[in-house]
Amino acid sequence: MAQVNPVVGDIEGNAALIKNAVAESLESNVDVIVFPEMVLTGYPVEDLALRPAFRRASIDRVTSLAKEIADLGASQILTLVGYLDEKDKPQNALALIHGGAIKATYIKHHLPNYGVFDEFRNFGPGKGTLIARFHNVDIAVAICEDIWQDQGPMAELAKRTPGIVLVPNGSPYEQKKDDVRLSLVQRRVAQIGAPMVYVNMTGAQDDLVFDGDSLAVGADRNLLARAEQFASSLTIVDIPVLEKSSTPDVVIDESPLSDRPTHSPAMAERLSDEEEVWSALVMGLGDYVRKNGFKSVALGLSGGIDSALVATIAVDALGKENVFGVSLPSKYSSDHSKSDARELATNLGIDFRTIEIEPVVQAYLKATTLTGLAEENVQARVRGSLLMGLSNQEGHLILATGNKSELAVGYSTLYGDAVGGFAPIKDIFKVDVWRLATWRNEKARAMGHVPPIPENSISKEPSAELRPGQKDTDSLPDYHLLDQLLDIYVEKNGDAAEIIKAGFDKSLVDRVITMVDRAEYKRRQYPPGTKVSAIAFGKDRRLPMTSRWKES
Repeated sequence: MAQVNPVVGDIEGNAALIKNAVAESLESNVDVIVFPEMVLTGYPVEDLALRPAFRRASIDRVTSLAKEIADLGASQILTLVGYLDEKDKPQNALALIHGGAIKATYIKHHLPNYGVFDEFRNFGPGKGTLIARFHNVDIAVAICEDIWQDQGPMAELAKRTPGIVLVPNGSPYEQKKDDVRLSLVQRRVAQIGAPMVYVNMTGAQDDLVFDGDSLAVGADRNLLARAEQFASSLTIVDIPVLEKSSTPDVVIDESPLSDRPTHSPAMAERLSDEEEVWSALVMGLGDYVRKNGFKSVALGLSGGIDSALVATIAVDALGKENVFGVSLPSKYSSDHSKSDARELATNLGIDFRTIEIEPVVQAYLKATTLTGLAEENVQARVRGSLLMGLSNQEGHLILATGNKSELAVGYSTLYGDAVGGFAPIKDIFKVDVWRLATWRNEKARAMGHVPPIPENSISKEPSAELRPGQKDTDSLPDYHLLDQLLDIYVEKNGDAAEIIKAGFDKSLVDRVITMVDRAEYKRRQYPPGTKVSAIAFGKDRRLPMTSRWKES
């Protein structure tokens, strides 16, 4: 199970990744090596699939890759490589490589990106399945979403009784999945009557993060092997299989299997809920920075919990030498906010500087007459402009520090705290920000390290400090209440009636829903950020910016 981290569009780099894994597997005398879905092109390719040159490059490279694998001395290994093919339209394809050539090609049956790919059923003799005989074992293949459908290929394979099913995947991480992949694979094993190997990619692409967690399940539905989460790995697993159990569509090699040394089963432990989310956020930010060619990140440190959490994620992802903290106090900034920001930077060991914004704010206000909220927001916009200036001058990627609760209700300032190139916690509710901060500090203590996040940043009442004595609760319900309501409206797509039925006051429901619906134009302009929930703003949930619909 070759659980690797490809880069979208880097066909040559991904080919090298494949060859390195094949070369390493030679030492263990494996029979079959399975790579993730569309590993050669990276995944998801989105509208790159519409580029004829990109499709041709993918097809040409998988053909030459087959010869290069043979040149490595691995011609005897059956190598499954996902790539982008075409037949009138783009196709999500899987090449079965052996003996220096592509012996068979499987095209995905169900496709999640229906705006780019179309559905094809032309890859078997009218069956929508492919079974290849290799060393007298009838190997069926499927790709990712294929196995989520009760009918289609799974129903056909149940009739065809393969010896084993191999499934390359590009399955993004979501929290609170409760191990649905394992139960799904076990259900398909019971349906088909054959063992199944599920190989998932790892790494991050734009706002998606892939957690690996590849697994193999025997015909008795018992877990045989499991790869670790959020890490590249080669996991070797021995699987008992029946021989000549089906009628194959293609015969690759009918020679019997030779005796091979057995391997101790690898069984990586699952991470805790907090460590899963933390690992996803760290990988999401780290891969975004590295894969896009940035060297460092910078962010405003307010002394509050959100910027403290983002800075800690950044250090875990990139190292302290690549994280730059900037304190941007105004005349309303409290002493504790300034000292908490400095304490955080000291604990993390990151570069830290202070830029007083009051002179810039006053110069701004002399140019025009602003009062009330408009005047308050000048502070946020001056901070945002200064951070972007540092980005231009020093080459840092600026991190936005807003959380999902703020994004939901529009509690941010466009061209102020909403500036930046990446928003690591935009899919994390405020209550989870506190939970993760507490968990990260506890982890540091358990390792004998200084807890990075100041306790005062965790315990104090949230405030934007744009006017004397301001608190977030002046504008918003208490976050513990707000996030429960948002969970129903955003995460579960509930309507006003469902929320009121759950015990929330009608006036509060009307107020929050109105805030959420009106803030869509702000969310559309917010930087990308790691998706860790089932419903992430900008990825899974988009409202019309112009609409007169109102929940009632």
